[in-house]
Amino acid sequence: MTDQTTAPARLSTLDSLEAEGIHIIREAVGTARKPVLLFSGGKDSVVVLHLATKAFWPGKVPFELLHVDTGHNFDEVLEFRDRTVERLGLRLQVAKVQDYIDDGRLRERPDGTRNPLQTVPLLDGIAEHKYDVVFGGARRDEEKARAKERVVSLRDEFGAWDPRNQRPELWNLYNPRHLPGQHVRVFPLSNWTELDVWRYIERENIELPSLYYAHERDVFQRDGMWLTPHHSVRVRDTDQIVKRTVRYRTVGDASCTGAVESPAITVSDVIAEVASTRITERGATRADDRLSEAAMEDRKKEGYF
Repeated sequence: MTDQTTAPARLSTLDSLEAEGIHIIREAVGTARKPVLLFSGGKDSVVVLHLATKAFWPGKVPFELLHVDTGHNFDEVLEFRDRTVERLGLRLQVAKVQDYIDDGRLRERPDGTRNPLQTVPLLDGIAEHKYDVVFGGARRDEEKARAKERVVSLRDEFGAWDPRNQRPELWNLYNPRHLPGQHVRVFPLSNWTELDVWRYIERENIELPSLYYAHERDVFQRDGMWLTPHHSVRVRDTDQIVKRTVRYRTVGDASCTGAVESPAITVSDVIAEVASTRITERGATRADDRLSEAAMEDRKKEGYF
């Protein structure tokens, strides 16, 4: 009699990435005293939160959310953030850059951009609430400095990242151990691409802020990007405001986050668009990453996301 065996079913790419993300979250929470998720309402942090809800279902996500609010956020994103937190019954902590400017701990930059000002409120928030494991939605494909970072990234007592002090992560083994005063950043989407994120959003039917889809908007062009008139954006007399059908690939600080012309009104449309582009969302639409070739790495060494 012939021995017939059935080969084990292979997981799809999305199934594998989902399983890896859930594993990372569970492992980190299992060793944490007080974990937190950096949650802005952007697509990557939304996907990490979705993975966390799956990781601990049917229980509630067992950690707080932290948003470092620049004061220059899009209204649609803040509304979505608050609605999501309320729907899931979670606790949101908000560290406001504006508070630091008001009391003199930070000063406005000449270019008006507040993204680089997020570092101090972030580190203060981590220290104040005694978080020791900080989840983020960063991916390696976004930017070359992020490509250097491990899934579990050790930060010293000043919150700084040293690219020369990275722990090996062989065979999917992660080491979140740290000394008192230190903490680790954990990135469950490290191995995902922008296209993976959008395919997962489609498969899981995940809601996002409306800015991610094409809509008609007043915009003006500056430094090769379409910016929108906003209280944080200094519109010059020479700026010509026009109406364009645009969408946002990333929804950060409105003063430095540009839109792209796009007809993509559905997730499927966005997937087709992302599949055909060769420029990452940060490279295409984030002016703060154009300050220098090492702009992101310099900020990460100071304690940035």
